[in-house]
Amino acid sequence: MWKTLALVLGGGRGSRLYPLTKYRSKPAVPLAGKYRLIDIPVSNCINSGVRRIYVLTQFNSVSLHRHIRQTYNFDIFSGGFVEILAAQQTTEGTAWYQGTADAVRKNLMHLDQFGVENILILSGDQLYRMDFSEMLRTHKETNADVSIAALPVDRKEASALGIMKVTDEGRIFGFVEKPQTEEELSEVLVDPGWIEKKGIQSHGRDCLASMGIYLFKRETLLDILDSTDDEDFGKQIFPRAINDYHVQSHLFDGYWEDIGTIRAFYRANLDLAKANPPFELASAEAPIYSRARFLPPTFTEGATVKRSLIADGCTIGEGSVIENSVVGLRCRIGRNVTIRNSIIMGSDYYEPSSSLEEVNEGKLPAIGIGDGCFIDGAIVDKNARLGSSVHIRNFEKVENADEVDGSDMIMIRDGIVVVNKNATIADGTHV
Repeated sequence: MWKTLALVLGGGRGSRLYPLTKYRSKPAVPLAGKYRLIDIPVSNCINSGVRRIYVLTQFNSVSLHRHIRQTYNFDIFSGGFVEILAAQQTTEGTAWYQGTADAVRKNLMHLDQFGVENILILSGDQLYRMDFSEMLRTHKETNADVSIAALPVDRKEASALGIMKVTDEGRIFGFVEKPQTEEELSEVLVDPGWIEKKGIQSHGRDCLASMGIYLFKRETLLDILDSTDDEDFGKQIFPRAINDYHVQSHLFDGYWEDIGTIRAFYRANLDLAKANPPFELASAEAPIYSRARFLPPTFTEGATVKRSLIADGCTIGEGSVIENSVVGLRCRIGRNVTIRNSIIMGSDYYEPSSSLEEVNEGKLPAIGIGDGCFIDGAIVDKNARLGSSVHIRNFEKVENADEVDGSDMIMIRDGIVVVNKNATIADGTHV
């Protein structure tokens, strides 16, 4: 694994995750109360023995850069690193990254390192746990030029994914990006019996979806990117590469979620709060790493908490009820608050002295959730100030709205009410 170098793609504008990406890039979006999405691929790399990791960034990357700098530091003798490769103007070009392949192409100079034989390309906005050494084993045993992690899925899910057709040996010879018609789908269907022969229960699944996890021989990657101007791996490069190179599938049957939309983000977080979550955060063999914070334990005073994740440094007032929710770092929750089916991201800091006077005089709500609030089916981003008796729930089942009651501090995306980062919501507001 030491001969493998990883590139984690930071993603584009993240428009489908807006407004969570209004002030941050997709990989910097908080996850499960105390992590960020970038922690997932980086932790998978570290647990797999991949210690040379570049993160390619472009949009709203300040908080992501800060998180990586404060989190991932290897000792000077290991030679490992997690470094940022931000989009920049060079003598070879002035344009920003135009796609996944273009982002890698603009950073080829950094791949010319001693001993690097394989390049692992990952997405920065997925939730999964994978041992990449197993993928490397498949890659080497089949003498593949490129390997793609493949997830068995039902045909009903195929329209949102890149679907592959394979031989009995697992070599990929067909690739359709997000098939929309029965004709397109028929070209890439896989016999469920073949999946069973590989030791995986098919459960009727008859498609193999690309997980957006790619392992290249270094020379193959250089050759492909030098010989074409294609900008995207999934849509352009792989449909052509299967004719000229040995492109191999590596089957994976664990939990995998692409956190590409507000709905997916909301669902994945609340799934983590279940009694038997589909993705286990606690693992002795493969922990999820994140920034070490020196915060006090969470304090509760006569509160009721059910099926929820509560991060460090919180205070929860008397009579409050929290059910099926995720509560992030430093979150202050007042008395008699009800929070259900919601994600409260918490705060980047405790109430600063500069605003304490206004808070004490009642001119400004304190950071957090005020007394008597009711929140159901919502996402409250960081540093939000909700006054007392605020009610947030999508009663009218609105699917999307850029403003709510004339305020752009509250939006609705995929039917979920989102309170923006740094928002201030007055006492008694009803949404």
